[in-house]
Amino acid sequence: MKLGIVGLPNVGKSTLFNAITKAGAESANYPFCTIEPNMGVVSVPDERLDILTEMFNSEKKIPTAIEFFDIAGLVKGASKGEGLGNKFLSHIREVEAIVHVVRCFEDENITHVEGNINPLRDIEIIDLELILSDLEIMTKRLNKTEKLAKGDKSLLKELDIIKRIIQVLENGNPVRNIDFNEDEKIFVKNLNLLSNKPVLYAANISEEDIINDNKNEYLKALNEYVKKENSGLITICGKIESEIAELEDDEKEMFLEELGLKESGLDRLIKASYELLGLISFLTAGPKETRAWTIKKGWKAPQAAGKIHTDMEKGFIRAEIVSFKDLNKSGNMVKAKEQGLVRLEGKDYIMKDGDVVIFRFNV
Repeated sequence: MKLGIVGLPNVGKSTLFNAITKAGAESANYPFCTIEPNMGVVSVPDERLDILTEMFNSEKKIPTAIEFFDIAGLVKGASKGEGLGNKFLSHIREVEAIVHVVRCFEDENITHVEGNINPLRDIEIIDLELILSDLEIMTKRLNKTEKLAKGDKSLLKELDIIKRIIQVLENGNPVRNIDFNEDEKIFVKNLNLLSNKPVLYAANISEEDIINDNKNEYLKALNEYVKKENSGLITICGKIESEIAELEDDEKEMFLEELGLKESGLDRLIKASYELLGLISFLTAGPKETRAWTIKKGWKAPQAAGKIHTDMEKGFIRAEIVSFKDLNKSGNMVKAKEQGLVRLEGKDYIMKDGDVVIFRFNV
């Protein structure tokens, strides 16, 4: 899973990226300090893996991972090449979803490229640049498809979708707000439009707001906006995340407790990203390794088997499945089987988050 961290200059993108990946991307109080997209791989925290590793006496534990890309700050006119516009837009095309960092704190020592704090305006600036870029691409696509459709009537349906998209873009709205049917979604996904990518807004708030649970005035308007747009929203404090990143695991727990927080911003960011992209994890465990595998919600058992190896999907016979909750409660696989908690599932079984699986296949 690839997520791109975007936002206007100096909203906290690189600070957040450094904190959650420990990758050390340069962070400075001026625009464009991140010129190439810095990439960091983050292990997805999953306490179920720790329990299974101990239960099966596994030699190693392999969590699933997320790739974060810290993408250069954007300014007005990016779609026309302003600032690092063209690079910024091309980098966004490479990711599956966007984490849009929005500044919701005041600090006279950190300049804002627009002169003052206004999250909704900042979102509008970036959205507009994505929309304008998509509009330019779709206008070219329209001209080409109209010519081809004169001799190929099978393209008329495609032409209709393109026209609908252009109308929405011309009204200043992102493609992700259009209600497509399943067939149309496949076509539109292949267009790889910027404004069609799912967005998770990360409101970067002050340490005081996190600790005292203050009602940040900027968050109220942001919450209303996100509800209308059907996107995700989390609050995060870049400063606190930076401090957490420097601590050992046991120190992190103590630090979070002192702040009255149940989990770090990274944990919440990952959970929200999974929800946004419709992802779940299934688990495999044995003496050699315990491992988490990320798949889409709705995948059937053979597809999940193919995540491990394509031969397993081709030669799928059945899956032996027990939920992590049941396995953990019973204590081990032998007892789980004795209690009738291990099920045999066929090709039509839809995988669930936390399924502990043994795939049976023949090649």
